[in-house]
Amino acid sequence: MRVRATVAYNGQSFHGFAINEGVRTIGGDLTEALARCLRQPVELTCAGRTDTGVHAWGQVVSFDAPSDADLLRIRTAVNRMLAPPIAIRALEAAPAGFDARFDATSRTYRYTVLNRDVPDPFLAATTWHCPQPLDNDAMNTAARAIVGEHDFSSFCRRQLTAAGTEKPRVRVVKRAEWQAAGQDLLRFEIEASSFCHQMVRSITGALVDIGAARNPPEAMAAILAAKDRSGVGNLAPPHGLCLWSVSYS
Repeated sequence: MRVRATVAYNGQSFHGFAINEGVRTIGGDLTEALARCLRQPVELTCAGRTDTGVHAWGQVVSFDAPSDADLLRIRTAVNRMLAPPIAIRALEAAPAGFDARFDATSRTYRYTVLNRDVPDPFLAATTWHCPQPLDNDAMNTAARAIVGEHDFSSFCRRQLTAAGTEKPRVRVVKRAEWQAAGQDLLRFEIEASSFCHQMVRSITGALVDIGAARNPPEAMAAILAAKDRSGVGNLAPPHGLCLWSVSYS
């Protein structure tokens, strides 16, 4: 039976999602717990390999399970083993051949900023505290420059394929906007076909610089066109970022 799981986690204590020998990862803990409950090896595929310290509310994973597996019992048992930082929100049978990564049509990330002079200890793990006033309208004006299909080399780390060639950094951004999310909270939401490494954090950092009047709104288009990673100086910290949802056809 092909299985689809929707997973939430607090990534603060983990070295990202992907299994990495010698360090604790979301994928490592989840794979081990599922294998114990299913009593067979499990190979997970995830929709987005979140980095160290990044959270998720709507991460999607796929794997195979015995055809007679009680998915409600498995979900309950795994959640007891992994609580509180990891929780399976939904566990259900999926169409044969479903792949959480390659069947996804888009991913949506949310970045949350606490915008006031006084920090909040209870939000410190999931928000970026920016004490300087931020201009929401200026950030939204700048964000419109990245919507559409672009080469995001200015906002992504250079990565190589197994053959040694440089991975392409062209992506399609469907929407990108800032909204007030409660008292002193600003939320940046961006949806794209896929993202390259550190793309959302780099874009967020550049937009916050514009919101703080360190750069004008038109600087965003110039940074994008330059295709130069050195043009983005302010990389937003990972703990404000959350993989919010994944869309499928």
